[in-house]
Amino acid sequence: MTLSRLTTLVGNALRVRPELQNVWVVAEFSDLRTAGGHCYVNLIEKNQAGTTVARMNANIWGGTYAQLRAKFHAATGSQLASGMKVLLYGAVTHHNLYGIAFNIRDIDPSYTLGDMERLRREILAQLQREGLLDRNKGTYLAPNPQKIAVISAEGAAGYGDFCNQLASNPGGFKFYPHLFPAILQGERTVPTVMAQLAAISETIDFWDCVVIIRGGGATSDLNSFDNLDLARAVATFPLPVIVGIGHERDNTVLDYIAHTRCKTPTAVAEFLVERLRQSSLYANTLGNNIIRYVQERMTGEQRRLDSAAAMIRTLAESRLTRAADRLDALRRSTAIVGRQRIALHRERLEGIIPRLRQAADNALQQRKQRIDALSRLVDVLNPVATLRRGYTITRIDGHALKSAADATSGAVMETYFPDGTIKSEVK
Repeated sequence: MTLSRLTTLVGNALRVRPELQNVWVVAEFSDLRTAGGHCYVNLIEKNQAGTTVARMNANIWGGTYAQLRAKFHAATGSQLASGMKVLLYGAVTHHNLYGIAFNIRDIDPSYTLGDMERLRREILAQLQREGLLDRNKGTYLAPNPQKIAVISAEGAAGYGDFCNQLASNPGGFKFYPHLFPAILQGERTVPTVMAQLAAISETIDFWDCVVIIRGGGATSDLNSFDNLDLARAVATFPLPVIVGIGHERDNTVLDYIAHTRCKTPTAVAEFLVERLRQSSLYANTLGNNIIRYVQERMTGEQRRLDSAAAMIRTLAESRLTRAADRLDALRRSTAIVGRQRIALHRERLEGIIPRLRQAADNALQQRKQRIDALSRLVDVLNPVATLRRGYTITRIDGHALKSAADATSGAVMETYFPDGTIKSEVK
């Protein structure tokens, strides 16, 4: 049997099996590519551990591919791409040169949407079990958030719209946004966003809030935001996180767990401007209330002062009269009490004088005896007295010589005696 005969028999065997023709198949797209208007893709199946357990080549021929691509985009807002889980309709085919392949004739977009929503629900349920679903919502957002850490793609239109909206706000409020650039599409979305969250945490005391913004695009481009690790990082971040990802119709896991969700990057800027405007209005209201309170208080105090001024004359006259009466009474009693106390103290002084004299004499005698003792001690300790007993004092450069080792050759020594001084040179 020739090889071509063998491959023809294999193809015929496949084509006559009804269970291989016109069937719906669940698979994941891999290595999707287009050429000549046709689409070529690998269909794969993975187990729970993420290991590929089945693989088959597939194709969508030109006319069918244009129709299915438009149908899928209209339903999901996304383009057909690798990594999508899809429900496909078609038949197993065989070609003598290219082997077995699955020819795709239709696709059910609702299955892909349902799979994306299922993944989103699973992530939210896991966060709920971990107690993280509403943690970031409980963080404190200042009434006047002005210092904003922005995670966005550098040069992206959404980031530009956000900055322009802040800068041109009608209230003239000042904002200080700083970009922490990240890649917000594809496989690098999660690691770069998490890396920038870590960078922001290093200067966390400076920022009022974190903003994650990305402009609109295909729904599949936003799939990276449906990631459990990224969701945990946002949910547990100590600053409030405000997100504006995609369009109003788009939803990601971050929209459910962030402190505040806005529909677009521009809407995030509008939210911040409005919050600052409300804060300004509240401050103005408080200021007006303070002014009104002060004015009312001053008016009341002025009335009290006027009333007090009217009463001062009457009160002063009354108190002066009472004070004069008291002074008269005190004047009369002072003379009597004064004479009594003078007589009493005169008697005490007369008794104290002899005691003072005796105490003074005793103190003088004690001091004289102590002075005599100190004088004798001074005479004993006087260096002159020591010299008279045969001792001398030797100095070099004004310092007493206490050891022969301190006298160097050539040094001039001065030796002191009771009756004079001798200079000598050390040999």
